[in-house]
Amino acid sequence: MAKVILALDQGTTATSCLVLGPEFEVLAKGSMELTQHYPKPGWVEHDPDEIWAITGRVIRETLKKAGVSGADVAAIGITNQRETTIVWDRKTMKPVHNAIVWQCRRTADFCQDLKNRGKEDLFREKTGLVLDPYFSGTKVRWILDNVPGARDAGRTGELAFGTVDSFLLAHLTGGAVHATEPSNASRTLLYDIHAGAFDPELAAILGVPMEMLPDVLPSAGVFGHTRGLDFLPDGIPIAGIAGDQQAALFGQGCLHEGEAKCTYGTGAFVLLNTGDKAVPSHRGLLTTVAWQIDGKLTYALEGSAFIAGAAVQWLRDGLGLIKTAPEIESLARSVKDNGGVVFVPALSGLGAPYWRPDVRGTLAGITRGTTAGHIARAVLEGIALEVYDLVIAMAGDLGGPLRHMQVDGGASMNDLMMQFQADLLGLDVVRPRVIETTAFGAGLMAAYGAGLVDDLGLLPGGTADKVFSPVLSRQEARKFVDDYHNVVNMLLTK
Repeated sequence: MAKVILALDQGTTATSCLVLGPEFEVLAKGSMELTQHYPKPGWVEHDPDEIWAITGRVIRETLKKAGVSGADVAAIGITNQRETTIVWDRKTMKPVHNAIVWQCRRTADFCQDLKNRGKEDLFREKTGLVLDPYFSGTKVRWILDNVPGARDAGRTGELAFGTVDSFLLAHLTGGAVHATEPSNASRTLLYDIHAGAFDPELAAILGVPMEMLPDVLPSAGVFGHTRGLDFLPDGIPIAGIAGDQQAALFGQGCLHEGEAKCTYGTGAFVLLNTGDKAVPSHRGLLTTVAWQIDGKLTYALEGSAFIAGAAVQWLRDGLGLIKTAPEIESLARSVKDNGGVVFVPALSGLGAPYWRPDVRGTLAGITRGTTAGHIARAVLEGIALEVYDLVIAMAGDLGGPLRHMQVDGGASMNDLMMQFQADLLGLDVVRPRVIETTAFGAGLMAAYGAGLVDDLGLLPGGTADKVFSPVLSRQEARKFVDDYHNVVNMLLTK
């Protein structure tokens, strides 16, 4: 048969895989959950060896489902949870510590120290980011400070640092390649998004040796070839890599300035393509790199909310209110409204536009009459309300409202929440046929990077499956926003 494309999506809670056919149709998909480790309150880790083991298993199973073999794979695309940090030995390929996940708050004190030393403006100017434990640079420093011998080994280049894309790329190529690309590099606090390179001044402030850092290659292009694997033959090009949110932007077909999407995954992330302009934010958003293709950097504005689908997972695993994530919609529909309950999804602190890692999640307005249905409904509304804050901040930075918003990710299949999102924003919310847009975008990028397609205009975009149009009045929607902001403001003033 014709060659296929393998798209890997190594996410926060699971590793997923798509096999795309010659017309970019989804031939098969597979997924395996990843163990979450919480060694202390506010700390989140993954086992890098488990990440790699699951990757191999998911690839095998998904190829089998598609009825193809590794010999049929023309190219591999990778997308990944972005800021999660891994440090490993270059020779043995063994990690020196568990991966520190993007949600982890352990470096909050160091970030505050950098702010107190007057460093935030420098980091903001060069990286487009704020000083928050969300990003990789302070996590690398923590590993170097807390693993015996790591700092010396980092200085000599014996240890490699990378986000998850770099770790997977190194393993797929048998250790031959230590590289990343600009969308992931731009999430490290170490990369100057204007110069397009890691910055020695920032690295020195964070205490991260430049010898540990990966090469930065274009997002679409051949990074290396598979070597020494027992689940894929040698010689398959890894030809496209992007951070998960940028890959989703690409997969939604938002290739032009002014086009935006929101991905509802573990967290919720709104990205707006700003073309060749790195637009600074004055409302708590991030300026980041979308991708580098054909020698040109494309930028984006981003609003990041740390908790979205993770709140539903909490209802399932932590509280036992539901057995499976999709059950939340029927539970929420069992009541006519939220019964006065308001949920602020700050289970890992508040991200944009507030950037308060110290704030914790809150359920307010609970009474003796509160039911599981009210809590489920309030959780869905809380996710949509935090996205509302991101979109309003984005409109403020742009000087005008968004026209519509593309959505994707697992939680976008929740019709109740998507309708509420449209009602809050007062604009159309468009859901595509392929909601695994993150992996889909990585596959499209690999196709272009491998030369299977020679024109970006020939790549399929996010074909609409359903459009949610607002039905609530602006006054009704405003009441939800005001109730939510009353609770948020209370938390911010504690």
